[in-house]
Amino acid sequence: MIILGVDPGTTITGYGIIKQSGSSFARISSGIIKLPSSKPIPRRLEIIYNELDRIIKLFKPDEFSIETAFYGKNVQSAMKIGYARGVSILAAVHNGLPVSEYSPREIKKSVVGKGAASKEQVSFMIKTLLNLQSSKMKLDESDALATALCHAFRMKTPSKKTKSWKSFIEAYPERVIR
Repeated sequence: MIILGVDPGTTITGYGIIKQSGSSFARISSGIIKLPSSKPIPRRLEIIYNELDRIIKLFKPDEFSIETAFYGKNVQSAMKIGYARGVSILAAVHNGLPVSEYSPREIKKSVVGKGAASKEQVSFMIKTLLNLQSSKMKLDESDALATALCHAFRMKTPSKKTKSWKSFIEAYPERVIR
């Protein structure tokens, strides 16, 4: 199974693709989509969509997982992350991928063991779990890989908190507009 994880943002969007074979995991690809701050938000959203669409077509993942919006004090920041999440999910849906969403706390807990872990702790654990000790990576990239790993772990042991569009559609087929 191949899983694409996304850490959405309007300045940097991280992506991570892992392959799960039984109980072992390997990184296929990961990186960041660096968005020019000089460009208006609609143009940056177009770049996110186009890059994720290209990545999906290239690596053909089976599953798509994304971090839910973090609600801080700045409403504008939360809205912008929501825009990036929306176009990311749209790229997945347009390519027929089931979408699952996980909170930052749930992702950190699944990878590090505690929901209040720092980004550096997440990065360290990602490098350890995927045997990438010598690899340099951006924090947004390791967060995206953590999102993919969280999804892989949750698929083995589903949680009531896990929001999966596929499971929603299966549970409530009459609510789906076709």
